[in-house]
Amino acid sequence: MHEISRALGAAFIVAVVAGPAVGQAPAPLSFVQPLTPSATAAVQERLREAGVYSGGADGVWGPESQAALDRFQQARGLPVTGSINVATAQALGVGVPRLLPAATAEPVPAATAAPSAPLSQQAVRNIQARLRALGFYQARPDGIWGAGTQAAIERFQRGRGLEASGQINPTTAQALGLNPSNLEAPVR
Repeated sequence: MHEISRALGAAFIVAVVAGPAVGQAPAPLSFVQPLTPSATAAVQERLREAGVYSGGADGVWGPESQAALDRFQQARGLPVTGSINVATAQALGVGVPRLLPAATAEPVPAATAAPSAPLSQQAVRNIQARLRALGFYQARPDGIWGAGTQAAIERFQRGRGLEASGQINPTTAQALGLNPSNLEAPVR
């Protein structure tokens, strides 16, 4: 469970106790909900207020956010789970309803197929630059899609609780802060 929750990054985990079978102890089940960018920003702001995070409250869960969460849990005597669970949310002072997406929110459309046309060098450069700014890509953006770019996308996707396909899709592009309809557009 620890490895699964660490891979999900900014996710809210709720533990549920299932009814026991005859003669057995209750088995804990868990529900994992990836955080929305606004909920992620709220958590980042609380981590900053707690003095364990110095990054921006940008709504993108990266390595700095993860390390800050680990430091916060350790400092508060909470189990260092790598995820935001009910106890961590309470210690942060973030209400559970704030962490869950509104029921009326329109879901971000997910694309499972790879783009039909190859990405331009400018689009790849924008993706690499955004991944680098978020701490997921170390090389200089060169506009060439290679193993390093794909691995960085996978790490980013796992950190955001997205399917770690290693491919760019509208959901991943939006999570990166890019326009899914125009990956060549200047990075904000």
